Amino acid sequence: MATLSARSSSPWPNPNPNISLSEDDVQSESSQISSEPPPYSFASSSPLREENSSYSQQQRANEVAEDNDESEETSSNLNSTPLFLQNSNLNPNIQDNLQTEMPNLLHLSFNQDHGCFSAGTDQGFRIYNCDPFREIFRRVFDQGGGIGVVEMLFRCNILALVGGGSDPQYPPNKVMIWDDNQNRCIGELSFRAEIRAVRLRRDRIIVVLEKKIFVYNFADLKLLHQIETIANPKGLCAVSQVSGSFVMVCPGLQKGQVRIEHYASKRTKFILAHDSRIACFALSQDGRLLATASTKGTLVRIYNTVEGTLLQEVRRGADRAEIFSLAFSPTAQWLAVSSDKGTVHVFSLKVNSGVPENDKPRSVSEPNLGASSPSSSLSFIKGVLPKYFSSEWSVARFRLHEGSQYIVAFGHQKNTVVILGMDGSFFRCQFDPMIGGEMTQLEFYNFLQPKETF
Repeated sequence: MATLSARSSSPWPNPNPNISLSEDDVQSESSQISSEPPPYSFASSSPLREENSSYSQQQRANEVAEDNDESEETSSNLNSTPLFLQNSNLNPNIQDNLQTEMPNLLHLSFNQDHGCFSAGTDQGFRIYNCDPFREIFRRVFDQGGGIGVVEMLFRCNILALVGGGSDPQYPPNKVMIWDDNQNRCIGELSFRAEIRAVRLRRDRIIVVLEKKIFVYNFADLKLLHQIETIANPKGLCAVSQVSGSFVMVCPGLQKGQVRIEHYASKRTKFILAHDSRIACFALSQDGRLLATASTKGTLVRIYNTVEGTLLQEVRRGADRAEIFSLAFSPTAQWLAVSSDKGTVHVFSLKVNSGVPENDKPRSVSEPNLGASSPSSSLSFIKGVLPKYFSSEWSVARFRLHEGSQYIVAFGHQKNTVVILGMDGSFFRCQFDPMIGGEMTQLEFYNFLQPKETF
């Protein structure tokens, strides 16, 4: 799942100086989360308030954990049931906290089904619906308010929050599990290092640090697995969302390597995907396909996660580029790519699409070497031309401002793409799968503007 973040590395003081918790330490004080949650609703209440836990000296002493890598404990106050949405009708009530100035955007990410997206700002956070576009609600803090990570759990009232920016609302080394129906935290996870990313499933919480990843059970915040990685400042991590099949992808311990964890079959697969460092990757919803890009940003490779075999390679361009996001369509027939070159590309995939090969569109931006024409002056040397000339190119594209940061996902309507920018831009576009070429812009909004302008 694609995310964009603007981070500050300023240190955060220990909020409980009498408690020293390491990355591998947790205190657990929780109740079980029900597997049959009640209907969903968002609270329409006052702005978010951080719960100030009061501990006695004896409680603090009892809560000091032993520094043991084999038994990680979690600082938590789970006493609530998450309310999972049974349908797609979100409560349209929006908290009216009018702001006198445009907030600075710190974080952008889609939810797991790409139907919503979250925005963390230096004043709080906001949740939006993609189609139709509308702001669902916002939370604005009276003081501070910087939120560097906002991770949604599908369309439910449970969120994972991490402080960010120059004036964080929460310590950037804590994951706050927020229940917006109760308007308070129901749990937290504390670490010594700054948190780079959080990923959620209905049954798992994954916390990404710069060189470690922790996997927790959602019900009781029990640590299930921890993984060491190469330096991962972007917090790269992807998880499948199909129930019963948990696949997680993260960087390995070598440059250009990805690690694939198949938790159902208890198998680990390593793939040396690129010669350069990994810049971005994405999983299909079922976890069977993996798309990867390196820091060169010219090629995108698609792998089978079970066998680790390379299935397809597509070319974004010839010049180096920073890849910001990759996204599979729900059927894995298409792959979308965004980069700092200011163009979103859509590629046709040969695998897992259920589309006959002769029904697939031709890559419209592919250079025409006249290879199919016997009279072509280049056809006789096709076999010795550089790989560039035989690459698979994008079917469709949409041009944006070069240098800006954008993430992309496929819309719920057929052949549509949703693009989000760190400048507050929202685009919904449509592509023709047979003709290809330039996409048609269907909608544009600046979601940081006052909601009355939508």
